[in-house]
Amino acid sequence: MKTISKEELTDLYEKDFFLWLEINMELLREQAYHLVDWENLLEEIEGMARSELRTCISQLARILEYMYKWDHLRGYTRAGQERGGLSWIRNIEEARAEIRAEFRLSLSLKKKLPDYLEMSWQKAVDRISIWLRDVGKGELVKEIPQKCPYTYEEAMNRDLRKEVNP
Repeated sequence: MKTISKEELTDLYEKDFFLWLEINMELLREQAYHLVDWENLLEEIEGMARSELRTCISQLARILEYMYKWDHLRGYTRAGQERGGLSWIRNIEEARAEIRAEFRLSLSLKKKLPDYLEMSWQKAVDRISIWLRDVGKGELVKEIPQKCPYTYEEAMNRDLRKEVNP
């Protein structure tokens, strides 16, 4: 590998990320730790971890949004209370599948995600509020609880298919 200075490598981070990555990987393989662009490398690793967690938080928010809408807002769908919101069940199941897929890649996320229930709920409240305004029921936004009305276990395990009216 061609010798590169630390300054050149740091500069490469902004100009050619892929090449910067390849060079840093090679430096690590060669155990040339003193040449590695540690500052940017650590920032990238941290960003990867945050990205996986953000994905799980977003999917948990999706679950909470549709659970709340199922429990409280089905009557405002076109199909009405009896048949409304059936697509929401599928959305919940898909979000759970996405979370489980992330857990298979990063088992530690399974332990962390419950700590982000309230953060996920706040995202869900924003989404529910937008939906309520879209269906002409913006006055109901004030009735959405500020604290999450569901447990993490309920969000991950409640089977809404059992609650569908035949």
